[in-house]
Parts: sequence; structure tokens; C-alpha cells
Amino acid sequence: MKAIRIHQVGGPEAMRLEDLPDPVPGAGEALVGVEASGVNFIDVYHRTGLYKTALPLTLGQEGAGTVLATGDGVSEVRPGDRVAWFGAFGSYATRAVVPAQRLVAVPDGVSTRQAAAVMLQGMTAHYLARSTYPLKPGDVCIVQAAAGGVGLLLTQIATRLGVIVLGTVGSEAKARLARDAGAARTVDYTKEDFVAAAKELTGGRGVQVVYDSVGRTTFDGSLASLAPRGMLVSFGQSSGAVPPFDPLRLSQGGSLYLTRPTLIHYVGSREELLSRAGEVLGWVRDGTLRVRVDREVPLADAAAAHRALEARETAGKVLLIP
Repeated sequence: MKAIRIHQVGGPEAMRLEDLPDPVPGAGEALVGVEASGVNFIDVYHRTGLYKTALPLTLGQEGAGTVLATGDGVSEVRPGDRVAWFGAFGSYATRAVVPAQRLVAVPDGVSTRQAAAVMLQGMTAHYLARSTYPLKPGDVCIVQAAAGGVGLLLTQIATRLGVIVLGTVGSEAKARLARDAGAARTVDYTKEDFVAAAKELTGGRGVQVVYDSVGRTTFDGSLASLAPRGMLVSFGQSSGAVPPFDPLRLSQGGSLYLTRPTLIHYVGSREELLSRAGEVLGWVRDGTLRVRVDREVPLADAAAAHRALEARETAGKVLLIP
């Protein structure tokens, strides 16, 4: 099999395409022939060492394909099943061994590439809108990077729930994508003040929640955009880490809430994983949720995919195709 590995942390050049022995699934595991692997910022964080893990490492925690074999004690899947997963390393490869408990059946009417594109970002958008801050009709929210992979999906879900979305973007082309996903208003944060736009949209009060995956460059503005007792959901840092700050700013801003969630804690049990993934994949199947794949990149060119993601050149999902 072939796999993208890192032996030391660093830039995209740290990734190498290597030939490895075909893996054998152990007890509770399944061997999957990978048909598509999702590229996500968490992969960048592992590659650069921001998130620590043992090396050498086969990158990638999201993928979809067909079960080739199963180990002892596996009842969740069987050979021939189409499956998708998030939360197990090794998807940047032609084959991956995945704990069967992490595998989700891909329903008829959803392609494996669509499934690979929504496992992490779709379930992230789902937990943000349904669980971290449960959106309700009439709420006003800001989605930072609204034309990104999570942003486009979150904007669609929020709009479906009757929420007014202000989406921040980095270009007019991305603004069109955000509006097409349902954003009531877009702001190019390279040229405009999204705080002023939020206040104008809400009659000066501020928004109920800001979903911020950008981090350092938007954090202060996100806090300033909130209504009293509003919530800032900081779930990424594509522009860099947020500097330390004084929690007193939360009370001064109106008894605000700040949280830094991550998906793994919202799919901790198999029951929650199946429920969340099932709803997302069901929305994809019936057309409620449109998946935009920005580009499909050959596995061997994984470094190019990372460069595009880090340069914020993408709008939607990036997939690696073995």
C-alpha cells in the first residue's frame, strides 16, 4: 500500500509518499480500501506539531471507502460495506485500519466522496449548531470563514433552522458562495468592519453567537460583536493561535461565554456518532445539505493540498484521491 507519512514535524515538505506493507486488521478493527480522504486543518496541526503525536505518523483522520476485511469480534461492518469515518489516523493512504466502532455506513444515494467530505466538517457544523450553542429561529449569528468547508455547511444548517447568518469572507467570489448557502449578509473582513456590520444588522445589540474558526485575527472582533450573554465558539485557528487574554473581558463585554470545543467530545459514544453522522448523511442524501468539493488532489500531491488550505485558497472541501 501507499501512504503519506511524516517522520518529523514541519512544513508540507515533511510529508512523504511511502510504500508500506498491507495492514492486517486486529480484534475490533476493519481494513478499508480508501476511496477518498478528507483534508482538514487538524491534519496541518499534526504535521506542524501544534498537536503532539507519536512519530512516524500516517496523516489523515477522515475518509471513506469499502471494507476489505475485518478482525475478530467485529459485528458493526462486514466486507463489501461502504463506510466512512473520522477520528482514526491513517486515511492519507490507499488502505487504512480503522476501529469498527468508528465506522459509519454510507447510505445509498450518497457517494463515498461525499461521505469523506462531510464526516469531520459536516458533523462539526452539526454539533456547533445543535449542541454547543443550540440555534433557534430568530437568532442572529456570525459564521467566520463562511465559504470554508465548515462555514458553508454551518451556514446551510443555521439558515435551515431559521437563523439570520452574517458570513465573513475574504473575497467577492467567496461572498457569492456564502450567500448561495443562505447567508443574509456577507462581509469581506479584509476590507470591511464585521463588528459594525453585526451591530447594524441587530440594531446595535449584537449577535447571539459567533462561530469562529479563524482565531487570532478575528477573536477580538468576535467578542465585540456579541450581545450580552452571547457566546463565542472558537473552534479553529487558521490565522494562528489566540493570545492569552484576561477573563474579565467576558464580564465587561456583557457576561459573555467563551468555549473551545472539538468534535471528538461530541461523538464520544457510538450512539452519538451514529445519530450525528446519520442526520448529516441523511441531509446530504435528500439534498438539504449541499456538499461543495473545492478540489480533488491525487494522494501523491498531498503537500499541494496542504499549501492551498493554509493559504486559504479553498472554498469548500479538499479531498485526496488515492
